Amino acid sequence: MRMIETLCAILWAGATVVVPTECLADPASPDQFTPKITMPPATIRKPAYDLRHSRPSPAKMNMVTIQPGKVMLGSPRGQAKRQRFEGPQVEVNIPYRFEVGKFEVTFDDWNNCLAGGGCRGYRPKDKGWGKGKRPVTNVSYDDVQSYIRWLNRSTGLKYRLLSEAEWEYVATANSGGPFAMGHAISAQDANFDGANPYGVNKTGRYLRKTLPVGSFAPNNFGLYDVHGNVYEWVEDCWSPTHEGAPTNGKARKNGNCKFRVMKGGSWVTHGYQMRKGARIRYVTDYRYDDYGFRIARTLEPAR
Repeated sequence: MRMIETLCAILWAGATVVVPTECLADPASPDQFTPKITMPPATIRKPAYDLRHSRPSPAKMNMVTIQPGKVMLGSPRGQAKRQRFEGPQVEVNIPYRFEVGKFEVTFDDWNNCLAGGGCRGYRPKDKGWGKGKRPVTNVSYDDVQSYIRWLNRSTGLKYRLLSEAEWEYVATANSGGPFAMGHAISAQDANFDGANPYGVNKTGRYLRKTLPVGSFAPNNFGLYDVHGNVYEWVEDCWSPTHEGAPTNGKARKNGNCKFRVMKGGSWVTHGYQMRKGARIRYVTDYRYDDYGFRIARTLEPAR
């Protein structure tokens, strides 16, 4: 049997067979040889990208898409009632699209989490004001994270809290002032201690409790209750100044992370405490009857 003739004719499953030159010149040669087989390189497939991460949330989530933009983090020198930890101002460029909850998270939303086996089984109290569409209260930063973990598991998406810079950007919606409505706020605009407005002399009611979300007009971005009703936890670790704050819209992680920042004021605060640049801090496990939150989500670039 002519092994050389057979080997010179090999074509094996797409493999490349390298044969000696003498084989090509003399197929009848009795010399034995071992063919060298070069296999094609293996193809490494990357996991398929989930296009949902670049698309808006389902309509039932009540999210508003925010376009990239700039904001001056903090408050300017000379602004009435400005506190020392509101500066220095830092220009922040937010280069990505993201979503923000149209409303603060409600008791109904929280109950959905409980029904789905999430939120660590914690049932916040409402002080007898009513639940339903009122913003959930008595939730700590840690409680909020348990809600977000459940939400991400149940939707397959990547929800989170806003950063402080993102919050300031969406709260004023390019109004040019410390509030969504400009340079003044009264009880006609938000739920707070209306006896202490800001920028106007017109006093109003003080309800001493929360109201259902959406009780006042939205801002220019379509968001409700960014001022008053409940304080909103954001993701940033506390720092007593804005020195060294991120300039790309991301949350600050190099501060004192035992404390997290809260924004927006609440049903119990005065008008000046609801300014864009106003900020407070609390430890991550602390609950109170004017602590709430709003969710956000980055819209990733399509790949």
